[in-house]
Amino acid sequence: MVNIPVDTEIPLATDGPAVLACGAWLKNTVCLTQGDRAYIAPLIGDLATADACNRLDQTVRRMLQQYPDKPRIVAHDLHPDFYSTRLAQRIADEYRIPGLAVQHHHAHIAAVCAEHGVIQPMLGLALDGIGLGTDRMPWGGELLWVDGTRFERLSHLAALALPGSDRAAREPWRMAAAALFRLNRRDEITDRYADQPAAATVAAMLDSGLNCPYTSSMGRLFDAAAGLLRINLVQVHEAQAAIQLQQLAEQHGTVAPLTGGYQFTGTGELDFAPLLAALIDCHDSGRDTAYAAALFHATLADGLATWLEYTAQQQQLSLLAFGGGCFHNTLLRRGLLDRLSPSGLQLLFPQRLPPDDSAIALGQAWIARQYHPEEPGACGQCQHQ
Repeated sequence: MVNIPVDTEIPLATDGPAVLACGAWLKNTVCLTQGDRAYIAPLIGDLATADACNRLDQTVRRMLQQYPDKPRIVAHDLHPDFYSTRLAQRIADEYRIPGLAVQHHHAHIAAVCAEHGVIQPMLGLALDGIGLGTDRMPWGGELLWVDGTRFERLSHLAALALPGSDRAAREPWRMAAAALFRLNRRDEITDRYADQPAAATVAAMLDSGLNCPYTSSMGRLFDAAAGLLRINLVQVHEAQAAIQLQQLAEQHGTVAPLTGGYQFTGTGELDFAPLLAALIDCHDSGRDTAYAAALFHATLADGLATWLEYTAQQQQLSLLAFGGGCFHNTLLRRGLLDRLSPSGLQLLFPQRLPPDDSAIALGQAWIARQYHPEEPGACGQCQHQ
């Protein structure tokens, strides 16, 4: 007897055409909509191995055979090099249907919209590691206006360099070096990280800008904090540094946010540079690392809440959705809820699915179901017309 995998069924607010969505790179899942239901396949995982890519192929084929309504459009991430993107394009060619590229953070917020049945304009805060932005730069700390297929990047976290690009995501000391560079303390990099053989090279890379793309990622801001406090210099697994920061903060308990710990740039970006400088002072003075971790979390929540309240008032919107892997951090979620609950804003968090990239396929499908190429400002890049 063949065991057919059990797909997660999500009720949708409206009926619509069948849509296949192939997800992203990390924590990959597949979504296929049928009428007013979305079916999410069991987690495939990161598409870093041939085995994972084969499982994605098999999952897509199984779902296309199992469900009666064939897709009218196939959605995928904006990143052209993801295996999930290339598979989606092959399916689009095979079925002779359009393929729709959906920006990563738009999909995060759309997944929350799908779960809650939201079909009106709203604000979305997407905080994660990295996703390709419409400007081809790595995003990850995004405040978006979202209305179905349309979105606008209203603002974002102030950017930090990624010395070594993807390698910086695995080595928090590199993000700490980027923070020092940002604070005009470049000359401290080699002394503070003398135990890292590449310290001088990273300092030179930051000087020249070579292989140092800039990112607005909240995940990399957590890494910078962990590196500055020397909690974690090289990660063994994904989000290890952020998890260690959260655990230390929880051990310490509640603290007040740092006064002046964030600022807004002339273009409205939220900049936590003063907080990073305070973490360096905590480390250098021998202050309890757990206190510094708690201060980091409290100040993040305060800065983000202030940003959201101001933007909601400016945009005259009362709905806020939260998506992205950083919302696995229960301390950050609780801090935002505590700060924003008295504001009267309606706060929407993921319920049935995790906040991370395993919800991306649902968000892609939610957007693709509503996609009309002739609509002004519609998202994505429709291929295979």
